[in-house]
Amino acid sequence: MRTFSILWVGQLASTIGSYMSVFALMIWVWQATESATTLALVTFFSQLPRIAITPVAGVIVDRFRRKQLILLGDVVAAVCTLAIGLLFWQGQLQVWHLYGAVALYGCFGQLQTLAYSTSIALLVTKQHYARAESMVAGVNYGAAVFSPILAGSLYPVIGLSGIIAIDLATFGVAIATLLSVKIPQPSQSTPPKITGWRDLTFGFRYIARQPSLVALVVAFSLFAIPSDIGKALYNPMILARSGGDAQVLGAVTTAAGIGGILGAVAISISGGFQRRIHGMLLGFIATGCCKIALGLGQTPLVWMAAHFAATLAIPLYYSSSNAIWYAKVPPALQGRVLAADQMIGLMIAAIAPLVAGPLADYVFEPAMSPNGWLAPIFGPLFGTQPGSGMALIYSTTAVLIVLVGIIGYGVRPLREAEIRLPDHETVSSP
Repeated sequence: MRTFSILWVGQLASTIGSYMSVFALMIWVWQATESATTLALVTFFSQLPRIAITPVAGVIVDRFRRKQLILLGDVVAAVCTLAIGLLFWQGQLQVWHLYGAVALYGCFGQLQTLAYSTSIALLVTKQHYARAESMVAGVNYGAAVFSPILAGSLYPVIGLSGIIAIDLATFGVAIATLLSVKIPQPSQSTPPKITGWRDLTFGFRYIARQPSLVALVVAFSLFAIPSDIGKALYNPMILARSGGDAQVLGAVTTAAGIGGILGAVAISISGGFQRRIHGMLLGFIATGCCKIALGLGQTPLVWMAAHFAATLAIPLYYSSSNAIWYAKVPPALQGRVLAADQMIGLMIAAIAPLVAGPLADYVFEPAMSPNGWLAPIFGPLFGTQPGSGMALIYSTTAVLIVLVGIIGYGVRPLREAEIRLPDHETVSSP
């Protein structure tokens, strides 16, 4: 765990810096447009190139040194951040510039994500897979706690330019820690080559031969569809229901981050459920129930409490699911197999904001206005002020998340995935 922990520290520093920039830029976009669709399009353009690159990225990760690929992702992210900073300093930054920057980073970010994920099985032993994954989840939630606080307090003093400069400095920390460690490669007699369609679709064919892996993919996809729709509406929903108050959004986001950190710490200490599938499905149910409360809530204290509780369970289902994949798929094949699994998730993540934004702006927000056709039905629960339509969508998606977890227990190949699939034997080379 020592090498992984060093690498983890660098990624934590970099992620905090990146989240500070994202937080500041998100407020900038909302103040300029006040459009849920515009914010959703930023997510869309970050996800679209990931879909295109993922099949090739899976083969690249299985063929080339993973340390170099992680380094490449950090360098490209730093260049994108620098470009945004220069445009802002010159007074020329526009929303479409962000679309281009997140698209470029999306390509190399997906390559880095795959290289990082597939290195975990080589850096830690099987009994620590869930712990390592919970630490990875803790990076995002740690950033969610500290970034709004730091960005909110520093923004009035140093402005967006200063926050971007801090972000660039944290990339230096990540690169320095990465260069200081060795990441082993999986042993394989013949490295995969990008020679044709069969190579690019290897991961899909591997999954298709294993009913339990298919069940895992289907279950997580059915969870991701409503989850990503709700995720796309979270920021504009809180901003709309709080009158555009960035401090309220920061407080709710910080509460969520604290929940995520505590959840990650709990998994790191306990190791999670012995049967990982229980952690995944119960995590779905717990998160969905808490998100229902978040959608129904109409005050910052309720939002903070509900989002704290919702994110408390997120490390549980992510670490449990990923631990199954790491234990069952040989490391030499994980690049292509995990790429196939992630490509499905990325397609959902790209489509969800395209559905969520227009659905909120043109259907549910007008329908939940004081004179809207849904106001007499759902107004007593969600109110009729701005953001009520998004809250109705958010709560509906949360109900669907709960149903996925409950129904999942009735699907035998999913429930018995860990029994039906044998563990691999890890062999690595320096």
